[in-house]
Amino acid sequence: MSYEEVMRYLEEVGTEQTRNILINNGATGEIFGVKIGDMKKILKHVKKDQELVLKLYDSGIYDAMYLAGLAVNPKLMTKEQLQSWVEAANWYMLAEYTVPWVTTESQYALELAREWMRSDEEMIVCAGWSTYSNYLAYTSADALDIKEINELLEQVRVGIHEAQNRVRYVMNSFVIGVGVYVSELRGEAKQVAREIGEVHVDMGGTACKVPIASDYIEKVLSRGEPKKKKTLRC
Repeated sequence: MSYEEVMRYLEEVGTEQTRNILINNGATGEIFGVKIGDMKKILKHVKKDQELVLKLYDSGIYDAMYLAGLAVNPKLMTKEQLQSWVEAANWYMLAEYTVPWVTTESQYALELAREWMRSDEEMIVCAGWSTYSNYLAYTSADALDIKEINELLEQVRVGIHEAQNRVRYVMNSFVIGVGVYVSELRGEAKQVAREIGEVHVDMGGTACKVPIASDYIEKVLSRGEPKKKKTLRC
């Protein structure tokens, strides 16, 4: 499919109802209102064309940007391209999901996660924490930096309730990620989860809630030892 054909399809299948839901959840800029299931119907026609994928993300239209995240080959992404992607991620669906998913499966996961977590921009900080959380779920246990992860747990413990709004959400998710996927630090993660307790995040008047980290960890572990993920994008 050509760029024009993809954009025409997205515009045609977008609905006002989905568009309003996305806006209510914080989406900004131009939005067609396409359901993810409808994006996946053309995924096979987009997937092998990296140039097309990059052009879709550069469109600045949310639906095309999310589709690009599903279709891109992360192994071909340069550090500069990933930096460009995170700077264009103007709301949490892109900053906490699309960009971290792709970055985690690239060769720059830890390098960029560390850089982004030190940013002053809320969405970039979110992308950093989310990339690291995804890295925990994706990377083999023997490749993890246990000392660094433990230091980040401590950073969450002392600073989560004073962090920027969406940063509080991804910090909470990081604690869950450690508790679920890092067995060596499971006890520490559970302790931090108990200490931070309920985390308050402005969800924009939606019904979405922030999971209680301690409860969520126990719920996942009750099903057995979690397996590492082979892919993150969905």
